[in-house]
Amino acid sequence: MASKRIVAVGGSDAGISAALRARELDPDSEVTVVVADAYPNFSICGIPYYVSGEVGHWSNLAHRTLADLKATGMDVRTDTLATGIDVAGKLLAVRGADGRAEELPYDALIVGTGAVSARPPIMGLTGPDALGPTDGVHLLHSMGDTFEVMQTIAERRPRSAVVIGAGYIGLEMAEALSTRGMQVTQIEALPEVLPTVDSELGALVHAELETHGVEVITGTHVSAITRDPTGGVLHVRATGPTGKTFTRGADLVLVVVGVRPDTTLAATAGAKLGVKGAIEVDEYMRTSLPDVYAAGDCVVTHHRLLGKTWLPLGTTAHKQGRVAGENALGGRRWFAGSLGTQVVKVFDLVAARTGLRDQEAAAAGRGWTPATTASRPDDHKAYYPGASPVSIRVTGDTGSGLLLGAQLVGRRGAEISKRVDTYATAIFHGMSVDGVSELDLSYTPPLGSPWDAVQVAAQAWMSEHQLDVQRRMLSAS
Repeated sequence: MASKRIVAVGGSDAGISAALRARELDPDSEVTVVVADAYPNFSICGIPYYVSGEVGHWSNLAHRTLADLKATGMDVRTDTLATGIDVAGKLLAVRGADGRAEELPYDALIVGTGAVSARPPIMGLTGPDALGPTDGVHLLHSMGDTFEVMQTIAERRPRSAVVIGAGYIGLEMAEALSTRGMQVTQIEALPEVLPTVDSELGALVHAELETHGVEVITGTHVSAITRDPTGGVLHVRATGPTGKTFTRGADLVLVVVGVRPDTTLAATAGAKLGVKGAIEVDEYMRTSLPDVYAAGDCVVTHHRLLGKTWLPLGTTAHKQGRVAGENALGGRRWFAGSLGTQVVKVFDLVAARTGLRDQEAAAAGRGWTPATTASRPDDHKAYYPGASPVSIRVTGDTGSGLLLGAQLVGRRGAEISKRVDTYATAIFHGMSVDGVSELDLSYTPPLGSPWDAVQVAAQAWMSEHQLDVQRRMLSAS
């Protein structure tokens, strides 16, 4: 490959992965990374554990230090904002912390601008008089957001908190704030917490939160956040599923209701947008603009079962960035696709999912006839002390027997993350539900069973749906 000038915008997973891959493949390439803040290559996923105190210092969240990155030969421009792309002239306009404007020439540009926190239409969060960090009201997605939360904790010494949203970050932050000794109320608009898994499993997470003292309120919409002018206490007004309105007081309010793709830079330059307003890219991470690639939370996701969707995940961003970095040099690597494999720890419980749930598979328009079977096999042999049940829901296509998805909830020591990875590997390679039983998995009584829990759950699905699969396959022939 001929040496090129590569410019990557974004200092998180996608941008840094792209830059590292380009330097790895062509040490003579001129690679510049433009980072809007001062924190390149920091783990946003680790923020809750810094807030909780489990990670002792914020600098420990860095995957690599700035010195480590520069040692690879790349030029890292921190506190530098990318302001525009001259597609025809192949120039990226940037503005430094001192306000000085500059244009960086490129042969290939990689956009990794990520996502920004969604700001729901709650009175007190929008408008010129919106409450913010100085009032104890926070969004959370960046290191800057994190420092503001920690400043509120240090200065206000909050004894109570309301967390609006019960997705992955919301759940992790409810635990983090509880670990710091706060009384936490968690409010979720949907009927159950962790809505990316079936409600039966979300209910287990709900119960775990309550066991650890978190007040959980679901099916409830927050309408306003106000500040008491006399004492600085915040009031969160919400309406429950019965239509009754109530208020919760708190010293700190955290709003974590999801993110949206940050596409302003690429869209202003004329890049085509796709699902959820994310930047449209092909499997090679090419945008509609010549010599402009994009990766990470700002782009559409190629899903192995659904086709194009939008699924912002750190693991996906790392892979997409690596592909973009290689192809920016002239390579032909393609992103093999995501399955949305995710896992979260909530106190002593772990919940995970991969692939599709029943309703997602039914809505995919792929001609599947999905069905889901629930089972609760033990994580290891019952005669060895400490065995605990794992709640597993397996989804398969009764027309072909194809494995479509799996969801698991179990105790922290039950290897939930590795077990969901077994299902993810099987789905990635197009295996049938029945084929999971043929996998040669490890066994010793303290850690598993001759038939692992993932296989027992697959066998439960086959016991319930095998006749349906056989009938449909016979009728198709």
